[in-house]
Amino acid sequence: MLDVLKDSNQQKLTAKDFSSDQDIRWCPGCGDYSILKQVQSVMPELGIPKEDIVFISGIGCSSRFPYYMNTYGMHSIHGRATAVASGLKASRPDLSVWIITGDGDSLAIGGNHFIHLLRRNFNVNILLFNNQIYGLTKGQYSPTSELGKKTKSTPVGSLDHPFNPLALSLGADATFIARSIDREPKHLKEILLRAERHQGTSLVEIYQNCNIFNDGAFSTFTDKTNKKENSVYLEHGKPLVFGAELDKGIVLDGFQAKIVSLNDDNVSMDDLWIHDETDRNKANILVRFFEDNATDADARPRPFGIFYQEERGTYEESLSQQLQQEIEVKGAPDLNKLLAGGNTWEK
Repeated sequence: MLDVLKDSNQQKLTAKDFSSDQDIRWCPGCGDYSILKQVQSVMPELGIPKEDIVFISGIGCSSRFPYYMNTYGMHSIHGRATAVASGLKASRPDLSVWIITGDGDSLAIGGNHFIHLLRRNFNVNILLFNNQIYGLTKGQYSPTSELGKKTKSTPVGSLDHPFNPLALSLGADATFIARSIDREPKHLKEILLRAERHQGTSLVEIYQNCNIFNDGAFSTFTDKTNKKENSVYLEHGKPLVFGAELDKGIVLDGFQAKIVSLNDDNVSMDDLWIHDETDRNKANILVRFFEDNATDADARPRPFGIFYQEERGTYEESLSQQLQQEIEVKGAPDLNKLLAGGNTWEK
């Protein structure tokens, strides 16, 4: 009876409860503010106690995130947030673990850890803030900067072919990949909720504007006058439709995607590509959709939403089962013997 009364009297958490007392030290107008607000607004809807949530970050502007969340957290080292989070999840699988990283932090020095976390499929959430620039170190080009990008470290233009984070993640056998953008808070919140509910590693690439060193990098997808012409939002089981008047669609001809006009008498909604989140082959097309050579008349919109998701056993589940089997067969392990090892020698 006392437990029932305690539960009924428990105060429901709000976004404010997840806001820390720390002064936010991002540049005014930074896209990180919007992302922070949506994450804080999502937390109460998860129904998870604050003490069971952990935010872990690497190095970069985005990596200040744990200071601003009223949860447990760790500001770790460059590119290694994924490694720290893996260790935590292995030892405390009951926790809700969120990794905050940027395109430089995760795809440059942290690239090795990033791909191996994805293939192992720990049940964690990765929020990859992609602003296509190094912001914290004042404007050098990053692994996602476009070819020809002129920065302080590439004054004549970058020669590096940029990483495509979602294509890289799909190639590393990620079980959940999605994309959103800082200027679409409703969409971002929906993606965050879906990511947390996924059992396995969820990777959410978030286009984030750096208004100091790379302002307007994603204005094509945020400007009210043309964003509907340049963006297509993916919804499972629904046709791929876009345009200011929703008068354009995408059809699939074999493995080739084509833009069509719904004003054409020969094209109807029934002819369009129906999005299937579980189809890896189609996801491979979508993650590289904007990379394909397209003429100006056949310009392809940038996809946003959940590209792919599958159910696969998590690393921590397999680890727990393996340990339990070992205990059943051999009994409780002897730590001293384990540390001493089996290979010894005497002089």
